[in-house]
Amino acid sequence: MTPRPLRQAARHAAPLLRHPVRFIWDALKAFRANQGLLLAGAVAYYALLSIVPLLIVSVIALSHFIDQRELLMTIGRYLEWLLPGQSKAVVQELSNFLDHRDVLGPVLLVTMIFFSSLAFTVLEAAMTVIFHHRKSTHRRHALLSVVMPYVYILCLCVGLLLVTVVSGALQLIGQSSVDLFGRSWSLSGVSGVLLYLLGLGGEIFMLTSLYLVMPVGRLSLHHALLGGITAALLWEVTRRILVWYFSSLSQVNVVYGSLTTAIVVLLSLEIAATLVLFGAQVISQYERLERTGSTEPIEGRIGVADDA
Repeated sequence: MTPRPLRQAARHAAPLLRHPVRFIWDALKAFRANQGLLLAGAVAYYALLSIVPLLIVSVIALSHFIDQRELLMTIGRYLEWLLPGQSKAVVQELSNFLDHRDVLGPVLLVTMIFFSSLAFTVLEAAMTVIFHHRKSTHRRHALLSVVMPYVYILCLCVGLLLVTVVSGALQLIGQSSVDLFGRSWSLSGVSGVLLYLLGLGGEIFMLTSLYLVMPVGRLSLHHALLGGITAALLWEVTRRILVWYFSSLSQVNVVYGSLTTAIVVLLSLEIAATLVLFGAQVISQYERLERTGSTEPIEGRIGVADDA
């Protein structure tokens, strides 16, 4: 006999499977009603302020355990997923600061840690707007909201440490070969595929963890995975389009000159933030589908200013 939770999940998912286009359309309408693009702009702005201090703090902390050059190589490789075409510039600035780390005093360190947390604080507020239906039944202690970004930064440092170790091992595998049937087969292709899967898996894991932690109340794992996979796949398609656009058609360097890197980074972050929040909206719509059997937006919603 099929377990009751599985039967319930299948019953709620049936309308989604029968009308996936309608589900996506309703999610887009709800995202617009929640002023998702405005929220994404706020998240992107604070992410731009947070990204360099966050990377500096992470590298300084982890360089006690792993060689700094390996850390920078790993950051550059996976930063390319977030900032297509601009990772080298960001890593170069990061390296320049680390070469003069002797100027880093206690006040500057505390300031950087504070700025590192801003993006997570704003993302939590944006998630509150997306999951507005949870505010009536769930509450989060103010102290938890203050501490949570720093705990998440610590978790990201641990994740970066693990990814650096695994990436190093996979690169060593890529330098090896297998002798079979009198021929030598290089493992560089296998290493490249594994590195890509490691990055994709890490992206889905990070997004899923955001959806588990940021909204108030407890979110089920399969709901968080739904949003994480949705946002990750959308970003995979989008970042390839961005790489092609910036390398083939874009004239942004002619228009903005020395500001090109900042403009492109901000644009990439805003697109990424939009997809992250849309993944949250997909989860919110699925929750509504489970509660009411419909994904139609609630009419006459109060504005974002009232929800915030």
